[in-house]
Parts: sequence; structure tokens; C-alpha cells
Amino acid sequence: MSPKRESRRPRERGVAGHPDKLCARCGRPFSWRRKWARDWDQVRYCSDRCRMGKSAAGERTDAR
Repeated sequence: MSPKRESRRPRERGVAGHPDKLCARCGRPFSWRRKWARDWDQVRYCSDRCRMGKSAAGERTDAR
């Protein structure tokens, strides 16, 4: 069994000073991203999928 190789570059885990948030729809934690730098305080959803389906998780919006 060969020893585990360590990566040459340490793994980046995000930017210090920016706490994780919980998605308002699915409740999953998500981290700060550079594209959200200007409006991190207003970011509420972890993805476009959650943002587009703003209703409560698990509820269907179509009437079938």
C-alpha cells in the first residue's frame, strides 16, 4: 500500500472573514463566492434553482 500523496498546493477553502449562510429555500449551507462580493449581504439562495423556485421546499407550484 502506497502512502497518500499530499497535493503540492494547499486546498483553498474560501475567504476568511465571510461566514457561511443557509439557503432560504433548501436550508443547505453555502459559502462566499467572488461573484457575490458586491452584494453578499443580499444573497439568500445557494443556486439559481433555489432562487427560481422561491416557494417553500417540497411544495409544488403547478396545479396538476
